[in-house]
Amino acid sequence: MVAVVGRPNVGKSTLVGRLSGRRGPIVGPTPGLTRDRLDVEADWRGRTFVLQDTGGLVEEAFVGGGGALEGLPRRIADMALGALAGADVVLFVVDATMGITADELALADRLRRLSSPVVLVANKVDNLGTELEAAELWGLGFGEPYPVSGLHGRGSGDLLDRIVELLGDRREGAQVAELPAIALLGRPNVGKSSLFNRLSGQERAIVHAEPGTTRDAVDTVIEVDGRRYRLVDTAGIRRRAKTSGLEIASSGRTRAALARSDVAILIVDVMEGAGHQEQRIARAIAEAGVGITLVLNKWDLVEGEAEAKALARAIVSELPFVSYAPLVRTSALTGRGAGKVMGKVDEVLAARSLRVPTAELNTFVQAAQQANPPPRDHQREVRLRYATQAETAPPTMVLFANGPLGPGWLRYLERRLREEYGFMGNPIHFVVRRQEQRHGRRAEG
Repeated sequence: MVAVVGRPNVGKSTLVGRLSGRRGPIVGPTPGLTRDRLDVEADWRGRTFVLQDTGGLVEEAFVGGGGALEGLPRRIADMALGALAGADVVLFVVDATMGITADELALADRLRRLSSPVVLVANKVDNLGTELEAAELWGLGFGEPYPVSGLHGRGSGDLLDRIVELLGDRREGAQVAELPAIALLGRPNVGKSSLFNRLSGQERAIVHAEPGTTRDAVDTVIEVDGRRYRLVDTAGIRRRAKTSGLEIASSGRTRAALARSDVAILIVDVMEGAGHQEQRIARAIAEAGVGITLVLNKWDLVEGEAEAKALARAIVSELPFVSYAPLVRTSALTGRGAGKVMGKVDEVLAARSLRVPTAELNTFVQAAQQANPPPRDHQREVRLRYATQAETAPPTMVLFANGPLGPGWLRYLERRLREEYGFMGNPIHFVVRRQEQRHGRRAEG
């Protein structure tokens, strides 16, 4: 773990994106875009490690035990300081064009108490003149600064060589990419970050009453009952008409996190119910072929068993196209029901790899067809001749028929498949191929 720290707007997120060679955290000219601790995998010369981007640290975070900061700024500072505790190497990033400020002096004093090695990085060194100005940073007491340009890549190779040298030969991070990815999705302020912290067992995402506190996708590796997962907290998705500015980038990162996930946990505020936005998110999950677990959060606010059942029925009825999703009632605030979430996720993951043998599938399909034949097409009888499961994750069935199979009949077949084989929490995709009956000798070729 390599923690990247510094005051706001010194280019930490840009540098993380450059060193990882991947699309890094959200960047922009506005200071303070990064709030949570964001993990980005990187590899250099066969060595895999994790760069942990953090929010900006200011002098007030160290004065009087941090009492000068309150509210959201205090939470951002605590998150950044928490990254230092688990870091194997710390990158202390300074804007070489601005020189040493009071924020850097306060942070330097804190970093000197660490047992982990600290690398001083002079960022925004785009030319030789700026590199000469960076000599001033020797005064921070961390030795020679590494002049780099996160924007243009200047000096990044030397810095990566130094990181790999300090990390040594340990290679635990090489297994991280193979873990199942679990994304938490929902509208802003439904409790995604609270549930994320509850499942991960640590405060990795900032929880605040202000909607939209989470701006980027926050990854962490968790272990539950001996199994490891990559858990991804995401920014809330609003309607496109209400999305502007920074929220456009946040929404894009959320959709990218969904695309690389195995299972999505759709969180619904039980008191607000499932509206058009939940329906859009659920439809996006199904179209992406991702498994789904439906979590009804803030269940501690529900009074009475009758009200609880009525609310649950109302929410499920608003999401009919993901009726196959297992349901978990939770309170991320109190922890009630949170322990059941990953159990349901395991069941959905197991169903993603389920494969029905072709012979068994054809026997099942023919029986379903005899019980309820497909609708006729222009007075012509439609018959399903052959079926095979082409893929898993998600389960994809290829059906060969002599005519079109209507949406209603495919829904019937899906219902029968779920009754027989389960496929819990996973969409079943159908690919229908038209195959006419051939008579006589086939044409050559």
